Amino acid sequence: MAAYEINVNKADINYAGPDGEPLPLDIMGLFFFAYRDFTGDADAMLEHQGFGRAHHRVLYFVCLRPGMPVADLLDILKITKQSLARVLRQLIDNGYIEQRTGRSDRRQRLLFPTDKGRTFFSTLSGTQASRITEAIGALPPEARSIVTRFLIGMVDPADRTTLERLSLTSQP
Repeated sequence: MAAYEINVNKADINYAGPDGEPLPLDIMGLFFFAYRDFTGDADAMLEHQGFGRAHHRVLYFVCLRPGMPVADLLDILKITKQSLARVLRQLIDNGYIEQRTGRSDRRQRLLFPTDKGRTFFSTLSGTQASRITEAIGALPPEARSIVTRFLIGMVDPADRTTLERLSLTSQP
């Protein structure tokens, strides 16, 4: 095989990046398949409702922190007001989320899941939770802590205070 030909039958997990350091292509590939399967069941349920992953993300954080201000959600998702407005409008119009004005600041818009929203979120999360529980359950007892530390390490350091504020860094 000539030096410029690529063996399409086997990935070269020893491929070096621009700095000459080996790339973790095996881990990257596993992330792809894990994410695809992690989101697959939920995607099908979302599509049935005419929704997509953006709707799921909004519903996730609103259910995680009922009463969350829209400004906080924009900061977490790192999206524009315009992008959020369409998704949020659909969730509100379809009865999954309700928006209330703040008590101390009437300009503030606070988001709350409705019963319908909590039920749908629970259904979406159930398939994902069982996938995580099964995968971690097949590992040694300390695995959950290691996986959690690994995932926190993948998050931009500037966002780690947000993880703490949302209680996503706590150990069981």
